Amino acid sequence: MEEMSPDNIHGVILAVSSSIFIGSSFIIKKKGLKKAGVSGPRAGEGGYGYLNEPWWWAGMITMIVGEIANFAAYAFAPAILVTPLGALSIIFSAVLAHFILQEKLHMFGILGCVLCVVGSTTIVLHAPHEQDIESVKQVWHLATEPGFLAYSAVVLLVVLVLIFYYEPRYGKTHMIVYVGICSLMGSLTVMSVKAVAIAIKLTFSGMNQFKYFHAWIFIIVVIICCILQINYLNKALDNFNTAVISPVYYVMFTTFTILASMIMFKDWASQSGLQIATQLCGFVTILSGTFLLHKTKDMGNSASLHGATSQSPRDTPVFINSASTRSANSNL
Repeated sequence: MEEMSPDNIHGVILAVSSSIFIGSSFIIKKKGLKKAGVSGPRAGEGGYGYLNEPWWWAGMITMIVGEIANFAAYAFAPAILVTPLGALSIIFSAVLAHFILQEKLHMFGILGCVLCVVGSTTIVLHAPHEQDIESVKQVWHLATEPGFLAYSAVVLLVVLVLIFYYEPRYGKTHMIVYVGICSLMGSLTVMSVKAVAIAIKLTFSGMNQFKYFHAWIFIIVVIICCILQINYLNKALDNFNTAVISPVYYVMFTTFTILASMIMFKDWASQSGLQIATQLCGFVTILSGTFLLHKTKDMGNSASLHGATSQSPRDTPVFINSASTRSANSNL
C-alpha cells in the first residue's frame, strides 16, 4: 500500500466533514417536508410548500455547507477516494433518523453501517493519487473523448426515459426511479464539479482558468444537474424511508461516479491489478452493508414483525415485488 499524498489527506478530511453535514441535512429537510405536507400538497404529489418551511431551508443550508466541503475535496483527491466516504453520511443520517424521526434502525442495520465503514476505509487506503492537471482545457479534453461522450449520452437517454415514462407510473411506489435519476445525473455533476474545483484551485495559484469558456460550460452543467437532483431527491425523501434512501442513493451514486471517473480520468490506469481488486472488494463490502440496511429496515418496528395488510409508498421495496406495485400496474 502506497503512502497517502498530502493532497489525498486534505481530500479525505474535507470529504469526512462533508458527510457529517450532508447526513444531517437529510433529517432536517425531511422534518421540513413533513411539516409542509400537513398544510398542503406533499412534494411527492408535486407540491412546493416546503419552500416556505424554515426547517427545509435549514436543511438546504446544511447540505450546501457539506457540498462546498465535498466540492473542495474533489480539487485535491480523485473521485474514487472522495465519493466512497459518502458512506459516513449514510450512517449519520440513519442514526439521526432513528432518534429524531422514529425511523427505527435494527441491530442488523447497525451491522450494515459498520460494513459501509469497513468497505469505504478499504477503498480509501488503496485509492490512486490525483493526476497532475495544469489547465481546465486538459479536463475538457478528457471530457470530450469518445468514451466519456458515449457514457454521457447513455446517462442522458436513461434519465429522460425515467423522467417521462417511469416516474409518472412508478415513482411513488418504486424508490429506484427517483434515486436512479439523482444518481445518474450525480455522476455527471461530480465530473463537472471536479473540473470547476480544479479551475478554482489553479486560479488561486495564479493561473486564471475562467478566461477559458470550458470552465463556464462546466459551471452551467453543474447548475442544471444540481437543480434536477434536488427536485427528485425531495420527492424521494417525501415518499420513502430516509434510512433506506440514504444507503441506496449512496450505492447507486458511488457506482456511477466511480464508473464515470474511470472513463474520464482513467483513475485505475496507474494501479496494479491487486490494488484494483482490493478497491472492488471494498466496494462489494459497502454494497453488502447497504443491502443489509435495506432488507432489515422494518425489523425495528414491532408492528412490521407480524406483517401489515397494506403497504404505503414509504415502506414499499426498491424493486418490483409488492402488492401495491401489482395494484398500481392493474390501474395502468
